[in-house]
Amino acid sequence: MLQIPEETLERMRAARERTGSARHELQDMLKAGGLRPTRQRIALAALLFSTGRHRHVTADDLHRDARADSTALSLATVYNTLNQFADAGLIRKIGMNGERMHFDTDPGDHHHFYVEAEDRVLDVEPGAVCFSALPAAPAGYEIAGVDVVIRLRRSKPEKARNACSGGCARRAGSGGDMPR
Repeated sequence: MLQIPEETLERMRAARERTGSARHELQDMLKAGGLRPTRQRIALAALLFSTGRHRHVTADDLHRDARADSTALSLATVYNTLNQFADAGLIRKIGMNGERMHFDTDPGDHHHFYVEAEDRVLDVEPGAVCFSALPAAPAGYEIAGVDVVIRLRRSKPEKARNACSGGCARRAGSGGDMPR
C-alpha cells in the first residue's frame, strides 16, 4: 500500500479546501449577478477570476485558456457566457474597431489604451484622463458613463520623424510655411 507523508496529505487537504471555497465563491458571484451557476459558467468564471489578477480577454483568448485547462466548451458557448457575464455586470465589454470585443474583469469605471498591432488592451492610470465638461445629454436621456479608448501604435524612430524639419515646408519660395 502507498504511504503518503502526512505533510503532503495536509497540503492536499488545504488545496482541496481552497478549491472548494473558490468554487463556492464563484457560485455566489454568479448568483449575485442573477445567473444560474452552471458547469460552463463556473469553469469560465474560474478561468477569468481565480488568478486574482485583473484581465482583458477576447472570447478566443478564453476559449484557448479553456482548452489548455482541458475544459471542453465551444467558442459559441464562450461568447454567449462572456456576454451573459457582461449583462450581469460581472465584467465589462470593450469594443475595438467594431471587429473584436474585449472583456475586462474590472467592471468599474476606467479608461483604456488599445495597442493596435498587438490587439491588446491596457488600463489607463486612474485620474489620467480628465474632462472639463461633458455635453448635455439629449432630452429624455442621461449620461450612463464615459468610455475612453486611446489607440496606440509604435512610435517611429526620432530621426525618421524629423527628417523634413527645417526645409521641406519652405520649398514654395514664399519663405513661409506651405499651406496644409
